[in-house]
Amino acid sequence: MKNKKNEILIVVQYPEKVSPGQRFRFELYKDVLKKNGFSVTTKPFLDQKGYEVIHQYGFFFTKFLALLRGFLNRFLLLFSINQYDFIFLQREATPIGPPIFEWLCTKLFKKKMIYDFDDAIWIKSVSDQNSLAAIFKNTGKIKMICKWAFKVSCGNQFLCDYALQNNSNVVYNPTCVDTDLKHNVLANHNVERITVVWTGSFSTMTYLEIVLPALRMLQEKYDFDVKIISNQPPSFDLKNLKYIAWTEENEVAELATSQIGLMPLADDEWSRGKCGFKLIQYMALEIPAISSPVGVNNTIIEDGINGYFANSTIEWYNAIEKLMLDKALRKKMGGAGRKKIIEHYSLVSNEANFIRLFS
Repeated sequence: MKNKKNEILIVVQYPEKVSPGQRFRFELYKDVLKKNGFSVTTKPFLDQKGYEVIHQYGFFFTKFLALLRGFLNRFLLLFSINQYDFIFLQREATPIGPPIFEWLCTKLFKKKMIYDFDDAIWIKSVSDQNSLAAIFKNTGKIKMICKWAFKVSCGNQFLCDYALQNNSNVVYNPTCVDTDLKHNVLANHNVERITVVWTGSFSTMTYLEIVLPALRMLQEKYDFDVKIISNQPPSFDLKNLKYIAWTEENEVAELATSQIGLMPLADDEWSRGKCGFKLIQYMALEIPAISSPVGVNNTIIEDGINGYFANSTIEWYNAIEKLMLDKALRKKMGGAGRKKIIEHYSLVSNEANFIRLFS
């Protein structure tokens, strides 16, 4: 018979292997949990059919049915909740509405809930594809869930500072990658033609507008490629633009054929909640990165050592140009970047910290 105290229920928004936040904040640790005697069950709000349409325009009836199935499954889940000793909740149990599920789990069923988030989710933010959802979005519940939680797990110090206002048991839990078995393909800098890369969801692609003027200026002088790896193609025009549809299978290989990584951000509260995952991916593959000096980027990037900061068009231009023209510099910065990730943002470095969430 299984030890009941080793049973963990993971409550998330999406099916497995599709969301970066889920893949690298808990799916990454599933084998680690099993190795330490835990049994893991994952229950997403959206099923695969719902996930496939939720970030597209239209499909209102299909989305409505997906929401109904999600709420029904959350209700049915309550009937088996007693078999779990820990509940690992990422972001929220339901994307809209009050925190009824969370209250029942912690107050009625007295379950130890580890509440995890890697964005400033107390700020109301919805995609253009689901703008109607803003009416029903309940960001006020984040504060309440923090108060009810056994522990709160946050991806950077800015998020931890928010959580500490509502719960004294807050754990800094950075987003990490497996540098041994997954992010272990190193970028090739011995190339004639440079590729500058950006990866991320379509909803964050708007940040690329910050660096577009610099890229266009550089293209007037140099011949290089710009690669966009995302779930939807970009809407802007740029010479030598290569769009790669993201898949879990191709993400590392496509990044590894690039030589310079970009992470522009606006300097606002939502961006300060970001956990620098683009930088972590680039640097794990020895790709030197250029980023806006916003939020956790200031911790991950060591300016001039493993990457550069850029705060204006001319700074973006100069940083990209410098790396484009100096192969030895790219290799040196890339090596320093991977070392930083292995020491601070790798599965091995954070394994014990993650396991302690369940103690």
